[in-house]
Amino acid sequence: MANRQHRYSVRLDWTGNLGTGTSSYRGYSRDHALTAGTKPAIPGTSDPAFRGDPARWNPEELLVAALSSCHQLWYLHLCSTAGIVVIAYSDDAEGVMEEEADGAGQFSAAVLRPRVTLAPGSDRDRAVALHHEAAEKCFIARSVNFPVRHEPVVEVAAG
Repeated sequence: MANRQHRYSVRLDWTGNLGTGTSSYRGYSRDHALTAGTKPAIPGTSDPAFRGDPARWNPEELLVAALSSCHQLWYLHLCSTAGIVVIAYSDDAEGVMEEEADGAGQFSAAVLRPRVTLAPGSDRDRAVALHHEAAEKCFIARSVNFPVRHEPVVEVAAG
């Protein structure tokens, strides 16, 4: 199969002008809306540590969510093609960002903690192994410059 290129476009509209723009550090909101095509808007802001609204998504959470979602989608695909029936999947993912004295920062690590339930009679060992393959294929994890660990828990439902 030939290599293919995919493009993703997102629009960001700042909604935080409280009347005087960015005339002062505390005088504006960090709120914004993210949209793509006709999809529902994602309400965005900065991390509450940087004057953001804790009820809205921040970029750091969205990055961790992208890692978690990408892994889940690859994992479900691989299980499906391997004949392994997943009946439940959740993940308690976490990212670690290091902030420097000058305010700059970067992620230093992320850990995904998927909890998977398989249909009775499924091959648990193979299902666990497929997390490694999903990690190798995830587009987002392959694109970041920090380690992404996986701590999966896989259970087979009682039959």
